[in-house]
Amino acid sequence: MADESSFSTSTADLEPEFDHDVDTALVTGATGDVGSWVVDRLADRGTHVVGIDREQPEGVRANADFRAVDLTEQAPTWETICEVEPDAVVHLAAISDPLDNPATRVFENNVTSTYNVLQAAGREGVDVVWSSSQATYGALFAGRGWRPDALPIDETHEQRPADSYGLSKRCGEEIARATARGYDISVTTIRPATIFTPEKVRARPAEDDSDLTTAESSGDFGSYVDVRDVARMVEAALAADSDGHEAFHCVADENYLGRPTAELVEAICGDLPADCTLEGKEAALSNAKAAAMLGWEPTHSWPDSGADAGGDSSGTDGPTWR
Repeated sequence: MADESSFSTSTADLEPEFDHDVDTALVTGATGDVGSWVVDRLADRGTHVVGIDREQPEGVRANADFRAVDLTEQAPTWETICEVEPDAVVHLAAISDPLDNPATRVFENNVTSTYNVLQAAGREGVDVVWSSSQATYGALFAGRGWRPDALPIDETHEQRPADSYGLSKRCGEEIARATARGYDISVTTIRPATIFTPEKVRARPAEDDSDLTTAESSGDFGSYVDVRDVARMVEAALAADSDGHEAFHCVADENYLGRPTAELVEAICGDLPADCTLEGKEAALSNAKAAAMLGWEPTHSWPDSGADAGGDSSGTDGPTWR
């Protein structure tokens, strides 16, 4: 067991920024880089969280308990959701790196786990919020062979992934649509840009004339989002009065490279699409739909020192119970 000093026991519950009626939430991928922040945000605000991952964490925290479940196995996944009887399911479990993992493992894990979780939620009549990715558009792991049809990219842009991760998330979105249709529940898809955490922030190029076509920047045109803003969007989606399936970009207002975004795209892709209305350092992905329909706007920008913003009192060290 972890040292007792590492346990998070939380004090009085905080007021939710987005008012929802979710008393119990089941969160998959609960000990991951994103899931752990979502667990903390919901639990800190009074929601009872049942966290699911392959292994239980050693630490404990108030308003949360954890179970070890392999989501690629249908029976234990369905049995767990049925037993917990959550008011909502937040599905964040996935293998997100197709470069250091076999492609078949990435695809099979992500598609099978998403199918099992969403279908189980549908059978129980439980609404779902889950994380897809900007990788569904195809740019993230495509190198120089990909060009946007328009800028900024909105949620209607064609999705044409060629890598196992983007393809798995694209399939997951079809599962989300089918689940919403088949069971008449709400399924909200979040497509985050590259996610930064307070302890994992990329350095901005030091020189104004630095190479803009490096692999580090070419896949996302410098688009990013802070993990605390991802957790806020999960809460916003839980509070939304929506039917069927909707997808939303989760992205900061600006690119993290500190350069005009059109200049980045032109350097990487060779030219700009005819339909380009980007201004300055505006992110290549649009977050306008999330603002209009969820009332969500990013509150953390690069480089964020961890100071509180937008009612978010989360610290910068991350969850201590993992």
